[in-house]
Amino acid sequence: MEAAAAHCSLRVQRPLLDPKFEGYKLSLEPLACYQAPLDSPVAEVRLRDEQYTLEHMRAFGMYNYLQLDSWHQDNVYYVDQLGRVMNLSVTLDTALKKPREVFRLPADLTACDNRLCASMHFPSSTWVTLSDGTGRLYLIRTGKRGEDSCEKWEILFNEEFGSPFVLVHSVSFVKCDTHSIGVLLLRVEKDELDVHGSGFHVSLEWVTIMKAAKEGVQEYEISKRQVLQGKSVPHYAAIEPSGDGLMIISYKPYAYVKQNCENKHEESEKGKAEEKKKEPLYYWQQSEDDLTVTFHLPEEFTKKDIQVCFSPDRISIALKDPLLPVLEGNLFSLIDHESSTWIIKENNSLEISLIKKEEGRLWPELIVGDSQGELIMDPSQSEAVAARLMRLTSDEMNPDPTKENPPCNAQELEECDIFLEDSTSLCRFDGNTMKITHVVNLGSNQYLFSAVVDPKEMPCFCLRHDVDALLWQPYPDRQDMWEHISTFHAIGYVQASKQDKKFMACAPNHSYSALCECLRRVFIYRQPTPLSTVLYNRKEGRQVGQVAKQLVATLEAHDPVLGFQATNERLFVLTTKILFIIKVNTET
Repeated sequence: MEAAAAHCSLRVQRPLLDPKFEGYKLSLEPLACYQAPLDSPVAEVRLRDEQYTLEHMRAFGMYNYLQLDSWHQDNVYYVDQLGRVMNLSVTLDTALKKPREVFRLPADLTACDNRLCASMHFPSSTWVTLSDGTGRLYLIRTGKRGEDSCEKWEILFNEEFGSPFVLVHSVSFVKCDTHSIGVLLLRVEKDELDVHGSGFHVSLEWVTIMKAAKEGVQEYEISKRQVLQGKSVPHYAAIEPSGDGLMIISYKPYAYVKQNCENKHEESEKGKAEEKKKEPLYYWQQSEDDLTVTFHLPEEFTKKDIQVCFSPDRISIALKDPLLPVLEGNLFSLIDHESSTWIIKENNSLEISLIKKEEGRLWPELIVGDSQGELIMDPSQSEAVAARLMRLTSDEMNPDPTKENPPCNAQELEECDIFLEDSTSLCRFDGNTMKITHVVNLGSNQYLFSAVVDPKEMPCFCLRHDVDALLWQPYPDRQDMWEHISTFHAIGYVQASKQDKKFMACAPNHSYSALCECLRRVFIYRQPTPLSTVLYNRKEGRQVGQVAKQLVATLEAHDPVLGFQATNERLFVLTTKILFIIKVNTET
């Protein structure tokens, strides 16, 4: 039987929160800002008339044209109108060199009317994936990159993939001694079946490119293509470092789109499954004090052939011949495992009695995420549940309008406290079956931005939790897949008040977060640091031990901001004709 996706939650690390955070103090300390003029303007692609939807704007209109090489920090890249991949490597801010060409796209970008912006990603320290925006994907071996690197970029794979796309993410991994590159391609496509909606859907194509098995051959070939479809552009989409899974944060759900041959195979398998459809593996009942679980056993089974283990929050039932677990998992709530018992009854069934630790509470499920059993509820329990639900509802719109203290008045909420995206979810897809294995309902935890803290791991994602912004690092090989690694105090509230914001970022070492508006202004929020001088709170008269600073940089530019990236020491801001470098941290 197919396993249901595990419903998970994100565990906040309380020590990383500061309920006494007092806010940011505006600092007038000057920020050193340097300019690197561009020989040729950035290859910006504006939205066409037929790209009128919100999803087109999110995918292409708000695209970040500046790419940061996380493997070699302080190296940024962009594509100019001549089809050149340009690199700026910063070692000394006061001695900036001009951006230099490291690669030139073979195709003429201006020849395609239907093109999107060129995009690239760095899956490793020696590889790059590149899209020219016309539908062609390049896999390039760069050799060592970084400061003054002059190694030639060599194309080892290139193929036309039909309609244009932008690169979202890519990873480099080795399986069975074979090197592979996994790439995520994003498209917003016309949907003829969507009559009542925007008329478009979003597709994420996961392409795996593998080194050819021939001896001494450097060729790469496509080994797998899988497509997911949804109705909203994902906030976050990344392949796991091992290539075994995919994580997506999106407002609307994504589902795997099967190919024709897969559909036929699936239908035949479904037919076989229906033919072999069996009754539930077990039945269970409950009262306010205990639970009873009943299994039907094969004939001639005795107590010696069965192994039942209880713990306060877990149960395991196994048959010794062969020794395979029939049922195992975490219980919905705690039990008194020492008082729980089991017997084999005359009708050849196994009956297990579990004593609830918390009396009076009805369990919605026996084992978390398990769907192999069937709950048998007696009529008196059904009536009690219905009575409880009735008390929560009313036929009147407002049954008590004179109540003095209503629980919530929407008019008292500030604009930045109201979230439109209140059903956003984080899903993990298995790389082989493309089925969802884990789901986190993010609710009102608004997605803010993503950042690469460690290039060997998946990108982090930053979510708003109340007024703060919390940074989460995915670890797909751990039991707790997502770890809260840092908090940007009050940034969730601060960013909501910036109506002209375009990009957000943070330093990989979490020392600051930054926000960039569509034109000119950049806001920097440093983490709280200890004071070297004595400072007192005027209102309360107490000494302040540390202070968090806000800094503002105003760029000498009239063109809109097209790209924004952050390193531990610098911020990079890209406009059509100038690349700005803002020195943020002077302690090196």
